[in-house]
Amino acid sequence: MSNFWFIALALIIIIIAYMLINQLINKRAVTELNQNDFHDGLRKAQVIDVREKVDYEYGHIVGARNIPITMFKQRFQGLRKDQPIYLCDANGIASYRAARILKKNGYTDIYMLKGGYKKWTGKIKSKK
Repeated sequence: MSNFWFIALALIIIIIAYMLINQLINKRAVTELNQNDFHDGLRKAQVIDVREKVDYEYGHIVGARNIPITMFKQRFQGLRKDQPIYLCDANGIASYRAARILKKNGYTDIYMLKGGYKKWTGKIKSKK
């Protein structure tokens, strides 16, 4: 029975280590911005909403382009490397994935809206 507990403990340690490493990689790929900082930089940045098209069409930050995370690997190449990229998603998770793809492909000026679109209180464009 002690072998079982040793293996269970080892698995728990491995899972926790994986989660911590993943979080560190995410934090290095992108800078999180609060709403005020995100809003202040909107005009100078390429704003990319990585939510799916139906969610984007229902409502999005004014000026944002839609590149769904499911299509991101195929469509990110159209983004400019000489301008900041501001990422927005539903709740702040998919932006990390998009940022890691961008970072891996040589993009460096990457930011994301902390908390995602659900926390956004600025101007939006929506279907009426």
